[in-house]
Amino acid sequence: MHSRRKIETLASGVHQFCNWWDIQVRSVLDVGAGVGYWSDWYRKNYERTKVLSVDVSEHACKKYGHKLRDISSWAPNRKFDLVICQSVLQYLDEQDARSAIKNLAKATKHVLFFEVPTKSDLRNTVDRDVTDFEIYSRTGTWYCNELKKYFKQAGAGLWVAKSSTIVLYELEGTQK
Repeated sequence: MHSRRKIETLASGVHQFCNWWDIQVRSVLDVGAGVGYWSDWYRKNYERTKVLSVDVSEHACKKYGHKLRDISSWAPNRKFDLVICQSVLQYLDEQDARSAIKNLAKATKHVLFFEVPTKSDLRNTVDRDVTDFEIYSRTGTWYCNELKKYFKQAGAGLWVAKSSTIVLYELEGTQK
């Protein structure tokens, strides 16, 4: 889990990328919201932005005010300018992870911020003392292949919905 300060820095960067692409973030879906740092940042800095935070943990929902939802079986009935899914899908088996990605695509009008530890991350990158290893470990290629059915990769965890009006220059995207 990242600190509040780290998430605030990340949220600012993601929001500014949306600005760069001329997307006014008026609605945010925070999937697997946990302690609610993303939602808190938006509510503090962009109080007119409508934020829906969801989690599968009843405890987190009661404590932090999220709606109880499972992204593997639930898709909202509307699209959001920005969807955040940070460190969620590693807890889902392959079938549920595929369903979750499909539901994330249904929810994303413009931009998805997506972060998940891959097999390579678990071997080479993450801090073993603070990382949960009771997860499903998949390759980055597996995630990219599933995500690129619905999104264009823009780098830095940002994925642009194929149906979005965002235009990426050739070198902004990481896949051909």
